[in-house]
Amino acid sequence: MRPWFDVPALDGSLVRLEPLSYDHTDDLAIAAEEDRSSYAFTLVPRADEVPGYLRAQFTRIDQGLVPFAQVRKVDGRAVGCTAFWDPRAWPGRKDLRAVEIGFTWLGASAQGSGINAEAKLLLMTYAFETLNVARVDLKTDARNERSRNAIHALGATFEGILRSWSPSWAPGEEGRLRDSAMFSVVAAEWRAVKAALAERLGGGGAAATARPRTS
Repeated sequence: MRPWFDVPALDGSLVRLEPLSYDHTDDLAIAAEEDRSSYAFTLVPRADEVPGYLRAQFTRIDQGLVPFAQVRKVDGRAVGCTAFWDPRAWPGRKDLRAVEIGFTWLGASAQGSGINAEAKLLLMTYAFETLNVARVDLKTDARNERSRNAIHALGATFEGILRSWSPSWAPGEEGRLRDSAMFSVVAAEWRAVKAALAERLGGGGAAATARPRTS
């Protein structure tokens, strides 16, 4: 299946975002079984569920998902996933006006390492500077204070709570809807957000340029 729009592997200093494939199965199974205490509101498979999780993600490509494995540069291991999602085109045109970053999770050993911030920098740089979107969305379960704080720290603006908006991933809430906390970055804010993220990650370099990987 071809993604709704093509994105190459994106290289940073800490993380490389590779198009998700079955080659990442074993690494993701290991990452998913690290300390799971932060996953109360997040879709993260168990080790034996990873093949099914990947199949489901590939099915969502037809709905606009562009999924990535988050590959830790220091050891070359896939330590989580993320994606572009919910692409919206300008009325009557094919070019994008907005996209969401979502379906994000990291194994415990990669949390707090800077990988999440750099991955978001890579994705937003591609979204604003290559896809030329006007807006990037980020949302999370309204009860997920950890995730909300992390999104806020990226420089995204909190826009409010969308009630009964998204499927809940909380255990025991299968088939129910959750309230979602919505955040965004818009094109007019991007230069300042990018500079702040690059400074947080230690300056310019590979992370700030979000260069596509060519090999």
